[in-house]
Amino acid sequence: MGFRAVHASWGTVFAHLPDLGCGQAWEDVWKVSPPAPITCAECRHPMFAKISAAGLRFFAHAPHAPDCEIARQGESEAHHLLKLELASAARTAGAHAELEVRAPDGSWRADVLASAPDGSWQVALAAQLAPITEADIRARTTRMRQHGVAACWFSDRPRPPWLGKVPSARVARERDGAPLSVVEGIARFDGLCWRRVQPTALPDFLSWVFRSQALPHPVNAKSHHAYEEGMRDLPVVWTHPKYIAAEQTRLAGAERERALAAARDANRQRRRENEKALIRERNAASRDRTLQQAVEAETAAADTPAAAELRERAQRPKVRRAIAYLDRQHGLTATVGWSIEDPCWAAGIPLVNAEGVPIAVLDPSRRLLRGQAYLLLAGLLLVFSDERGLKNFTRHAFGAPKLPSDHRVEVVQLGSCACATPDLFAKLDGVEYAARPSEQFGPSAALYVAHCRNCGCRYKQPWHRKRSARVRGVTASDVG
Repeated sequence: MGFRAVHASWGTVFAHLPDLGCGQAWEDVWKVSPPAPITCAECRHPMFAKISAAGLRFFAHAPHAPDCEIARQGESEAHHLLKLELASAARTAGAHAELEVRAPDGSWRADVLASAPDGSWQVALAAQLAPITEADIRARTTRMRQHGVAACWFSDRPRPPWLGKVPSARVARERDGAPLSVVEGIARFDGLCWRRVQPTALPDFLSWVFRSQALPHPVNAKSHHAYEEGMRDLPVVWTHPKYIAAEQTRLAGAERERALAAARDANRQRRRENEKALIRERNAASRDRTLQQAVEAETAAADTPAAAELRERAQRPKVRRAIAYLDRQHGLTATVGWSIEDPCWAAGIPLVNAEGVPIAVLDPSRRLLRGQAYLLLAGLLLVFSDERGLKNFTRHAFGAPKLPSDHRVEVVQLGSCACATPDLFAKLDGVEYAARPSEQFGPSAALYVAHCRNCGCRYKQPWHRKRSARVRGVTASDVG
């Protein structure tokens, strides 16, 4: 089914035009004898005039036609009618319209080729009712553009999947018998988002396209609400150049706002960092002074009878375990400090090095963490003898003092005894027995665990129970 043919005497004739485009009547080619000398514009095979059941006039190939593009199209009547309406609307819009125009190299064919009277522009109007892939329709559009021909695709289907992927529009009739209108594909930018345009008569839309008052525009609004609510978000819309400029102005303004916001955030971050640096500097100076005061207090309390008594009472297993832990985990040699009763330790036990400089604090109290204790403990390692002590210290109870921001806490991990001369003991049925290292495990080692009094750690090497028992601090000989 075609609308264009070549008459031997009249030249190109068009079935859809009342005068065939050459001042002749349809009756001069339809049902005449002998048949009118008309041939296909592409393959030059004879054609004859026909009228469909719906009254549509067209040219059909005579039998035994060669492999011709027009002959094998198999286009529906609806497709041909849409092409006719596109051609008629293009002429109404002031363009010269020609149907079924093929590219010089045969790479594409336009259903309707609309061109300016002076030949300054050409627009291919394509009626696409059959299914087509997005890749195929993009490729066809690109081939036309390479020949300097713009393209606009039309469909009257409710939701063509390629709509908006290429310059395109959806057409429909507002009522039966009414002319075609563009109902989707045209949009306007209101300064915030793209909004739909009321149905526009097809000739008016083509007039905008031909006069560059409607351009295909890829939507760039980077907003969650780039489109009006309920509007299909088409990647490419037809719009007036002023709306394109409005969108660009909006995007430029948004970009400036983002840049200003980023600059403000960077300034705030710089100020916060500077304030934190000043605070850290002041805190470091305060902690240095507090640490120096703690060293002086340690020196003043050294070898005093009261401090010696407190220091002796502090030699509990958990303290020995903490000292062994610092040596094992951090390579630090520590002893219990002399200034154990000083409030700067927050009721914890100070662990100092040979010069009396504090290394760590064992089991400090959260409720006493204030003043000098807060400053001193903020820069020291806080060691806890068990998980429960750590939990009580770090929990955020109501009214609890604020923890130092950069304090370090660790829990003593019980390791195996590594003393050169361990002082071993084991509890058997609540009775504490002395033990000694041996070459092989004794009978008691199969049921009980031995610990070292020096480091407080478990002894995992072979051991034997000595034949003496210590019950509540009293030694009884020859018990075993």
